[in-house]
Amino acid sequence: MGGPREIGAPSSFLARWVRIRYSQFMTSEKVRSEIFDTGNPRIKSARIVIQASPSTIFSILSNPKRHRDIDGSSTITENISGPHELVLGSKFGMKMHLGIDYRILNTVVEYKKNELIAWRHLGRWRWRYELTDLGNGSTQVTESFDGTHAPAIAQVWLNFRKAYPWTQLAVAKTLVRLKAVAEAS
Repeated sequence: MGGPREIGAPSSFLARWVRIRYSQFMTSEKVRSEIFDTGNPRIKSARIVIQASPSTIFSILSNPKRHRDIDGSSTITENISGPHELVLGSKFGMKMHLGIDYRILNTVVEYKKNELIAWRHLGRWRWRYELTDLGNGSTQVTESFDGTHAPAIAQVWLNFRKAYPWTQLAVAKTLVRLKAVAEAS
């Protein structure tokens, strides 16, 4: 890919990482996403406006190899399987760490290119991203953790682990990270 580069020249990954870190450092005010009440205690959502096109943002969300870059929960340790671009029905695996190391297999269950993508795993709860083109070079992104599809045993687990309040914060942090990555692209 690309041509030869100067010895000592930064890789594209390193250059992208530096741009992201620099933009985070140079922001005069703390970037935050907006947490809002969905009216359903099993759906935790937040939204943020990103200065990037829906297609730029969607290309990050639909590439499972980029999920660790935006993970606000800090639980993804590695992408282990899956295509470069997710579509409806795609499966992708992740190595995770939340107290213990484990692996999870996700399936894309909602999809509309550049507008909507959601996936779930065996527990049936979903991570959903909805993109709204604001028409001025920016996009509003809403992320939701949706536990309404989880069976009773999974609900017991989610409540025992106090997952809903914790996940609410992880969703908000993920959107802030997504903003930094997309705006640096």
